[in-house]
Amino acid sequence: MRIPKINVPKKYLKIGAWVLGVFFIVCIALGAVAYSKREALLKKMVAKAIAKANKDYNLDVKIGSAGFTGLSTVKMTGISVVPKDRDTLANIGELSIGVKLFPLIFGNVKLAEVKLNDGFVGIVLKDSTTNIDFILKRKKKDSTETKSKVNLSEIASNLLNQVLYKIPDDMDIKNMVFKLNDNDTAKLSFATVATIDGGDLKSTINVNNGESTWHFDGYVNPGSKELSVTAYADGKKLELPYLNNKLHAKLSFDTLQTELKNAKYSGDDYKISGSWSVKNMLINQPRIASNDIIVQSAKLDADVLVGPNYIALDSSSTAYLKNASIHPYIKYTLGKNKVYELKLNAEEQDAQSIFDAFPQGLFESLEGLKVQGKIKYNLNFHLDTAIPDSVRFSSTLTPVGFKILRWGKTDLQKINTPFVYTPYEYGKPMRDITIGPSNPNFTPLSAISKNFINSVLTAEDPSFFTHNGFVEESIRKSIAVNYKEKKFKRGGSTISMQLVKNIYLSRQKTLARKAEEILIVWLIEHNHLVSKNRMLEVYFNIMELGQNIYGIGEASRYYFGKQPADLTIGDGLFLASIVPKPKASMYKFMADGSLKPYMFNYFRFMGNIMARRGLTPSDTSGYGFYNVRLREGLRRYLAPDTAVIDTAVFDDEDDNDGAPVVMQDKSKSLFDRIFGGVKKDTTSKISKPSDTAKTKKQLRQERREQRRKEKELENVQ
Repeated sequence: MRIPKINVPKKYLKIGAWVLGVFFIVCIALGAVAYSKREALLKKMVAKAIAKANKDYNLDVKIGSAGFTGLSTVKMTGISVVPKDRDTLANIGELSIGVKLFPLIFGNVKLAEVKLNDGFVGIVLKDSTTNIDFILKRKKKDSTETKSKVNLSEIASNLLNQVLYKIPDDMDIKNMVFKLNDNDTAKLSFATVATIDGGDLKSTINVNNGESTWHFDGYVNPGSKELSVTAYADGKKLELPYLNNKLHAKLSFDTLQTELKNAKYSGDDYKISGSWSVKNMLINQPRIASNDIIVQSAKLDADVLVGPNYIALDSSSTAYLKNASIHPYIKYTLGKNKVYELKLNAEEQDAQSIFDAFPQGLFESLEGLKVQGKIKYNLNFHLDTAIPDSVRFSSTLTPVGFKILRWGKTDLQKINTPFVYTPYEYGKPMRDITIGPSNPNFTPLSAISKNFINSVLTAEDPSFFTHNGFVEESIRKSIAVNYKEKKFKRGGSTISMQLVKNIYLSRQKTLARKAEEILIVWLIEHNHLVSKNRMLEVYFNIMELGQNIYGIGEASRYYFGKQPADLTIGDGLFLASIVPKPKASMYKFMADGSLKPYMFNYFRFMGNIMARRGLTPSDTSGYGFYNVRLREGLRRYLAPDTAVIDTAVFDDEDDNDGAPVVMQDKSKSLFDRIFGGVKKDTTSKISKPSDTAKTKKQLRQERREQRRKEKELENVQ
């Protein structure tokens, strides 16, 4: 195809040439005028900046000299920044800044080069003041201005662009020192050397006068919104003792790498794509775990979405731990009511790869476990803070041809045969209890009254025989209640979880222990390692039912002088009521050994549930409430008005109303056995019935005295 030739009249070409020529001459003239006046303009700009810093931020800024050393490079010396009535914030001996001319024409300041010699920045914390609190004051002032709807995507875009735009093409920093003084108790310093040459970044940081040497290597390409930086230390792990001491934690790693791949708008969202990875990261924080946790290799390929009112980690992101991978989705929506969303999706993959990927030290009992087959995992969580009761929660770990080939440090089937259980109180072992026929208090499931079994299952875990270790609805309700109460008030543990916690794990309350508990429960339940009946039998023989009272064999004799098979519906309901707070059991009795009136509503409430389920006959008189009697050998030690036990003997009490309680270990003092930190009993919140034999004033006084006594005993440890 032939393109026709377009003939432009010569007069139009001449006009165009004249216009361009005039424009070029005007630019040269303006440039010449600006060049001749640039020193005066610079001084005026410097004076204006100093005045603004003093007026808006109460900063005393001084500059010894300032002048041009090239067409677009400004050199300043003797710079100091001192906040009013605060310690010096910064001193800089010599600073040269060069800008690119073309972006400057459009009002954008793009740094071409930065050179700095002999600089100092010091942050000083003293009590409640710092020498950088002027920043907070400025923000507070700005907040009084007219508010408009915040668009997070615009903020993210502008902030990232500003940061990248200020990275120079070339940089040379020598002897730049950053210091932090935290109330004179912790001091931190960084002596920095850094260069950028054609996009290649190299930096060396001397930490705390030779304590360690850090290196940052990589490249930066601000125009394409790309950067990659790797951090490591000479001859040791990269760590910061100051933060370790401040947070009561330890964090270190061999290498840390971050990469920004791209950042751009995707519809109304601002999408930031990048990755973060670590090698041999060590974590030690008491709330996470009591020991060192080592993550040998971890990486996150992330797509972060910043919308008008939310921040999200997109589901296209992938997290890697060694050879295992999972796709996370996290979203936080701001507004009048906040919304939290979390989804995890691990596609079907080799089960051994997943177990091998667990950080070293995280699940100690499972280390060395060998399995075959595959597993996949899905989690879905959604909480709208406006309607917390509508919280959604589901979690599914699905095995595919899964089989355990070899145990790790712990044999998860050990409870199928007799074993020794050691309960702990406040981190200290109480005594060894044999769970087997050699222990006279051990009671087979077949020898335990159905009244007790049904009462405990109704109160603690009604679906024990049908669930696989977890009840999602119970967990969902716990999340809703705990969020509304702003504290951990309700748990979602099943009997399976309580059994695993007590038998296989330490009693430390850490995130790692909870995660290990969940995983062990899944292994036992889904692989049918222990039958439901055996789990229940063991649980009933180790459960705490009073101060240093463990198992139904000890409890039935201790409270009622009965064999476990002879427990009535009332006995069973009482024992079920003390499971959440077993050390408060004696508070439920009056001096004559009968139950306090407020317990009646609990008996009626639980009894009605059991009756509807066909577990006990309907009883309008309180399901055995009036027939529950503490054995006489204990009644004599109840104070007349408080029901606090006051005994010098209770293990060996051999009275006429029942068999003595035989303990396997009598090394504990009786004071420790009885007064082990009794806590207020909050098993039932049903209102207490009035006592017709006493006035309302007397009842109120009794309740106040009761609460006072309970608080006193809570502090006895």
